Amino acid sequence: MSDKKEASGEKVGAVIVAAGKSQRMGEVDKLFISLGGRPLLVWATQPFQECPLVHQIVVVVSGEKEALCRQLVASEEWSKVSDVCLGGRRRQDSVAAGLKRLQTCQWAIIHDGARPFVTVELIERGLEAARETGAAVAAVPVKDTIKFAGDDGTIYQTPPRQNLWLVQTPQVFRIGLITEAYQKANEDATDDASLVERLGYKVKLYPGSYDNIKITTPEDLALAEVLWRKYER
Repeated sequence: MSDKKEASGEKVGAVIVAAGKSQRMGEVDKLFISLGGRPLLVWATQPFQECPLVHQIVVVVSGEKEALCRQLVASEEWSKVSDVCLGGRRRQDSVAAGLKRLQTCQWAIIHDGARPFVTVELIERGLEAARETGAAVAAVPVKDTIKFAGDDGTIYQTPPRQNLWLVQTPQVFRIGLITEAYQKANEDATDDASLVERLGYKVKLYPGSYDNIKITTPEDLALAEVLWRKYER
């Protein structure tokens, strides 16, 4: 698959979104927490550096962490990281800022800096899937039964579990499509694909991984301590 993609001559850029406030982690910035002796942000970025299909990486951070992130990038010798830029108040503002830094790319991959267990294989699967519709997102089937409930806690619907998916990142888009989606975004969004869907475009699901967790709470970090041994690089 790599040879096919490289032969196409299309340039692929990745935006690593790491500008969150880490409010549910207390006073600690989760992206610089050590996991196996390395910051979470390193784990989340390294596979994009290693992936032969990715040409450029932009890391988006909050203002107070910009200097620390630049030091981290320099120490890791990531040749593909072209920019460390400042994010915005909302996640979508941060993604939009990162997309503007991609240079002559035909594809954009957006990934949460708080998902440290992304792999090269997962990135490549996303690029392959996105070729069908121009947009693809990693996802895994829901394991638990989901209930819809009203404000009073009363259940009013149980959707079929076989149709429900937990969406993750990486999310992969043709650059023109995701740029249009962000230019026309007029509502808050925590998911890039939802902005594309609102414009009527089709988004393809591709197999993610149950290990591809997002570190949001101390409990997530405890689980990550167990998982990292599988992915130690």
